Amino acid sequence: MTRRSFIRRSALAAGAAALAGPSALSLRASPLGLPIGFQTWVVRDRLAKDFAGTLREMAAMGFQTLEMCSPPSYADSGFGSLTSLKASELKRIIQNSGLHCRSCHYPLHELKEHLEERLAFAKELGLTQMVISSFWLNADAKLADWLRSCDEANKMGEKTKKAGIQLGFHNHHFEFNRLEGKLIYDEMMGELDPKLVKMQFQVAVVSAGYEAAAFFQKYPGRFISMHLADWSPKENKNVPLGQGVVDWKKLFAAARKGGVKNYFVEVDFPDLKPSCDYLRTLPA
Repeated sequence: MTRRSFIRRSALAAGAAALAGPSALSLRASPLGLPIGFQTWVVRDRLAKDFAGTLREMAAMGFQTLEMCSPPSYADSGFGSLTSLKASELKRIIQNSGLHCRSCHYPLHELKEHLEERLAFAKELGLTQMVISSFWLNADAKLADWLRSCDEANKMGEKTKKAGIQLGFHNHHFEFNRLEGKLIYDEMMGELDPKLVKMQFQVAVVSAGYEAAAFFQKYPGRFISMHLADWSPKENKNVPLGQGVVDWKKLFAAARKGGVKNYFVEVDFPDLKPSCDYLRTLPA
């Protein structure tokens, strides 16, 4: 092939991609230049019926990565069929679907009771992040109980760090309650070691009046990931990303300062594809 023919064919290929529309040109485009992920919790019912098929379906929607839930602790929530799989088998199924996995959720008690075993599984699976899904304290827990759990998380974080894995903590709405006149989340940030335990911010707390961007600005470098959701006050429910009150450009700009390394869409199944499509429209 002559140089002129090569240039001509390259130009024709580029033109064809342009005519095919933005999906062809920006297939890999995503905010922060990071792969768009989803939390497996939102497809747990489907996973229970067909794990590999569900992952392929998610990849076809445009998702590139996923966040797991630890099968032993989530066995009754759709992950029971995965408890018999070795980490290498689980990794193979994920990769064969066109996805990859670097993060997984664990309740605090699981890590307290089985940390070494879970670390070995995580290393084989290829995880770089292990996220505490919650402390799951009783509703009448005192602020001292929250801070005591933070201290336990710090100690676990020392061990995960030595293993080359970053420990994280995922908030729900209840960390944004007040105890003794203080916001639980702020008190936790004062107790958790910034190097040992990073935060995974649940954007859904916007429904309670708390913006992720504000916390990324307030605590720079303290975050590792996000769960993405949007909220419509008018409809009083979660909606696909871009159809609610979240200022996504502002959020992702602040996420850089926050230190976010990845993010996972966590919306109802019908809202997953439109949410993924919306993220593709945002600048990298």
